[in-house]
Amino acid sequence: MSVSSSVRRLTAVTAVAAAAVGAVALPAAAADHHSSYPRHAAVYISGVQADSPGWDDRSNRSLNREWVDITNSTRRAVNLSGWTLSDEDGHTYTFRHVWLDGRSTVRVHTGIGRDVESDVYQDRQAYVWDNNSDTATLRNDHGRFIDAVSWGRLDRDHRDGHHHWHAS
Repeated sequence: MSVSSSVRRLTAVTAVAAAAVGAVALPAAAADHHSSYPRHAAVYISGVQADSPGWDDRSNRSLNREWVDITNSTRRAVNLSGWTLSDEDGHTYTFRHVWLDGRSTVRVHTGIGRDVESDVYQDRQAYVWDNNSDTATLRNDHGRFIDAVSWGRLDRDHRDGHHHWHAS
């Protein structure tokens, strides 16, 4: 056996071993990384800012700094017309003529504004989301539960006080 064939064989063995280690190590690392995150539905509540920054003075600027983000994780656009977003007190916003493009987010502001592709407005003159404790619930145009996010309830399972539920 020549030196060059020994080097080639050693290189091939090393490459196979590295690939095998990578194949075993990568899924374990990926599984650990994602196990702490909720698995998202196609359309879900991706963020909430219940307590608008600054003084709660009921100005339109302050009202619009209170918002909920709705994200579409699929590649296809979703027609949100007739879908609702509500709080625990029954305040309900109904989406009208809103198409959420694939892999995009629409922000639902509490105050008054002009709807555009990335931002829609509830046109309210009072706050909706309770700063201390509330639940944002998203339902489709048939009233079927899609997703919900709660905040302000501390327990041993959710140390940050945020709970997230998805439709199955």
